[in-house]
Amino acid sequence: MSMHSAAMAAACPLDANDTIADRAFAGDVLAGLSEPQQKMLSPKYFYDAAGSALFEQITVLPEYYPTRTELGILKARGKDITAIIPDGAALIEFGAGATTKVRLLLERGRLGRRLGAYVPVDISGEFLNGQARDLKRDYPTLDIRPVVADFTTPFALPAEVAAMPKVGFFPGSTLGNFEPHEAGAFLRSARTLLGAGALLIIGIDLEKDEQLLQAAYNDAAGVTARFNLNLLVRINRELGGNFDLSGFAHRAVYNRERHRIEMHLISRKAQTVRLLGHSVAFRSGETIHTENSYKYSIGRFSALACDAGWSTLQTWTDPEAMFSVHALRAEAG
Repeated sequence: MSMHSAAMAAACPLDANDTIADRAFAGDVLAGLSEPQQKMLSPKYFYDAAGSALFEQITVLPEYYPTRTELGILKARGKDITAIIPDGAALIEFGAGATTKVRLLLERGRLGRRLGAYVPVDISGEFLNGQARDLKRDYPTLDIRPVVADFTTPFALPAEVAAMPKVGFFPGSTLGNFEPHEAGAFLRSARTLLGAGALLIIGIDLEKDEQLLQAAYNDAAGVTARFNLNLLVRINRELGGNFDLSGFAHRAVYNRERHRIEMHLISRKAQTVRLLGHSVAFRSGETIHTENSYKYSIGRFSALACDAGWSTLQTWTDPEAMFSVHALRAEAG
């Protein structure tokens, strides 16, 4: 964060009734939009109720291979994956979202009956609690303990799962949204939270043909564009912004050097936006960088995990090696 960013964030007017989450959102938005070199917004703020629903639409698009490919791995290898999860374990899902993927695990190897508890963690409380209620109807004997939290920052697990063996579940290649140093920090934090000897089952998107990547993040139906622009809708609603959505366009490009897809919102014209008592000027063609999605080789991810204190127990991929699911164990020390 630049000095200007910090000053602007500190000056953010806040109401006494604002929650800590509101204050964090306001501060992060003001700081990111005041960056002098590249305006940016954190992708974690995509996921209000509307953004979560739009993302679920993205996952079933014909161009968007990650979800269906990972689901294929979980279906084909689900029994192998659940076989390593001990009886009575607490399954902690980071960034839970919809329950589609965890349901596949629950249905295999009688995992739904063997678990001590399921702890979905997500920043979008409304969406999270709705999904938890739906899951409880289908698995009435499963102890479900949702936690509304930003899993990229420290949070506490429910006291009821303290004595249970811990298994983290982090599907969807969400780790790819983090800068490499942030990904390492998350893996170290998860290791601390879950404890030595814990397991982590994690989905990682793999490097592949650039045309497939471009299509996946620039879908013909424009759902990803609406998902990206919804971040401005949220700023208008929650922070009193006056973004004109017609003045911005979605763009996703592949950065070959950094092995990542970059999502941006491009200003179609020179314009000034107001929010929280501040003016933010945009040049024509200037962008807000909203998300990265890093693609890994199996070797590069394994090295990242190892540096963070995890050893790889097993790796599963689809037949075309487009996506991977890894089972990691937290080393002691």
